[in-house]
Amino acid sequence: QVQLVESGGGLVQAGGSLRLSCAASGSIFSINLMGWHRQAPGKQRELVASITSGGSINYADSVKGRFTISRDNAKITMYLQMNSLKPEDTAVYYCNGRTVRNRDYWGQGTQVTVSS
Repeated sequence: QVQLVESGGGLVQAGGSLRLSCAASGSIFSINLMGWHRQAPGKQRELVASITSGGSINYADSVKGRFTISRDNAKITMYLQMNSLKPEDTAVYYCNGRTVRNRDYWGQGTQVTVSS
């Protein structure tokens, strides 16, 4: 089992910044891909950014140049630095971990609200 706990969401004005954190515990050795997803009201959950255990990174086109994903292997924590936030970034952000057997684990989610 893997446990994922997000933190760092909140309310920010457009153009502002937030940093999300995801702390992992449990059978973390089985995780080979971690990512951030988000879900806005009335919309499907979408991938925001992902990072493999080897350090390969992928971003959604809508956040390229504004968001940065990183991981601290010593602290077993993943981060999402979000800059130049826009109202359309408003959503619940979820941390995801995928094992080598393609089993997904999810955090409880953290709300990000960007006011115009």
